[in-house]
Amino acid sequence: MAITHVLLVDDEVSFVETLSRRLSKRGLGIVPAYSGKEGLKKLEQHTAVEVVILDVKMPEMDGIEVLRRMKSEFPLVEVIMLTGHGTIDSAIEGMKWGAFDYLLKPCDIDHLLGKVEEAAAQKRAHENKIVEARLREITRRRP
Repeated sequence: MAITHVLLVDDEVSFVETLSRRLSKRGLGIVPAYSGKEGLKKLEQHTAVEVVILDVKMPEMDGIEVLRRMKSEFPLVEVIMLTGHGTIDSAIEGMKWGAFDYLLKPCDIDHLLGKVEEAAAQKRAHENKIVEARLREITRRRP
């Protein structure tokens, strides 16, 4: 099975380092980022990323703005919003902009891992549908 590549975006350095280690030990490829701007830049650089774990509360650019930009530029990437400051409004806003799910910190690592795998599977399914549609289109055009 292919390695799932995850971009982890959070301004709390120790949180990113700890979660990166824990997820790497479970076979995930982790790309760390410590701000929304860095997360957007790394998503451009790392095309294998399938899932983003994104903190909601960050300075400069909050998670909702990062989510909005990510879904605009990389619509197939699945984003799991993760926050220690959960509110119904931010959850609704995140889902409106296309977040896959919204989890509260601290989150059980096995639960988070399950959500990451679900999100990666959904991204792969969307990509497969696009490929199938393109193949149907190509085969219809043949003389």
